[in-house]
Amino acid sequence: MKIRGALAIVLSTFYSPCVAGQDTPEPTAKTSDFLNRIWLSGQINIITQWHAPFRSPYSGPNSFQPEGEMQTSRVLTLYTGLKLNDRTDVLFDLETTNGKDLSRGRGLAGFTNLDLAGVPNDHPYVARALLHHVIPLSSDSIEVDRGPLQLSSQVPARRLELYAGKMSLLDFFDVNVIGSDSHFQFLNWTVDNNAPYGYPADTRGYTYAVMTEYHDRAWVFRFAEALTPKLTNPDQLDVDLARSRSENVELEVHHKLVPGHDGAFRLLSFVDHGTLGDYRKAIQAVKSAGGAAPDVSLYREPGQIKYGFGVNVEQEITSVLRGFGRFGWADGHKESLAFTEANQSFAGGLDVRGKLWRRNDDKFGAAWVANALSGDHREYLALGGLGILLGDGKLNYRREQILEAYYTIKVWRGVYLAADLQRIWNPGYNHDRGPIFVPAVRLHLEGALFNNPK
Repeated sequence: MKIRGALAIVLSTFYSPCVAGQDTPEPTAKTSDFLNRIWLSGQINIITQWHAPFRSPYSGPNSFQPEGEMQTSRVLTLYTGLKLNDRTDVLFDLETTNGKDLSRGRGLAGFTNLDLAGVPNDHPYVARALLHHVIPLSSDSIEVDRGPLQLSSQVPARRLELYAGKMSLLDFFDVNVIGSDSHFQFLNWTVDNNAPYGYPADTRGYTYAVMTEYHDRAWVFRFAEALTPKLTNPDQLDVDLARSRSENVELEVHHKLVPGHDGAFRLLSFVDHGTLGDYRKAIQAVKSAGGAAPDVSLYREPGQIKYGFGVNVEQEITSVLRGFGRFGWADGHKESLAFTEANQSFAGGLDVRGKLWRRNDDKFGAAWVANALSGDHREYLALGGLGILLGDGKLNYRREQILEAYYTIKVWRGVYLAADLQRIWNPGYNHDRGPIFVPAVRLHLEGALFNNPK
């Protein structure tokens, strides 16, 4: 019933008051000004995935299950915003996520459905609750796209932007216009995001943070201080900053290395502070005592640091062809507690607009990603240890490699259908299992009641 009601709300947004052939009264100046200060839109993303049985001589507690299965996920989001004045916005989004992951979301570093990266919840929850303020640093202005995260269509060319409240850091960090959006583009976690970037978030992907961005004409620098989840309950964030926190820094540079075509380069770094286990200590304890599999959770100590960095590039090559790439690395001695289990990742891909075959709003994309583990992490799994996602009981290590392709069709305004296919070699870094084929279909609906670009 909740899903049906939300669907009705979003579908109703496809029908603006100005239907062709129907006269509508002109709004008054006061009404028009008020509507220009409001943002109200919604979206629904429905993904069905399945896989056939695959080769698996053995399985463990956290293995991707070799039996064939099919699952469906649904994400519904209501975006709202109010522009208090020319410099300040208040943003508030509600969301609900339900459905199930293949294999309970276990057994892969590059999992197949980013929409269920967190724990599904059939009840609406607050996804974002943000205060956004702009401090002008120049008198000239530039035009920008108005959207759910900022409600102005013109901003100072040089400026400081401040965000505070509940947010997803992935709305700002490691963004890539070709490979970041599971609603229109790729579905795999490690294609849409930098795999070793254990961004701070609760089980639904959100955190409380303070973030600042300095915008110049050709570059952006951003920094965020964010809460990390509690060990005892990952759905709750730890408010003790002396005990746990995360610093995130990114430099974004815009360029035109291909004349007449936009490109961007982003350098990301992060440092997480908290109570973390040490793979090497867990391994040494088992080797000394013999017998049982290692358990990294028994060797957690407060005041530990886990750090890493990422490189993110995108480039428009022609008017219809774009390419992107990512590289990420994270410290492999401390346990992985967020996002996924990967200490190194290479990814690259492209997308092509359907203008080439007279389908201007269609898009085809293809990407490849290779994920890897540190020596300590792979030895821990080979001895039978369990991570947050992985644990086959033993391990014949190889890089996990994933090839993904999608085709998205615009059916009608706000209605999109897509077909997706992923092939996964060495699932969970295990050469003894797989390969796996994961086909998927996606339905995306979106619309807006108030999003006047003026």
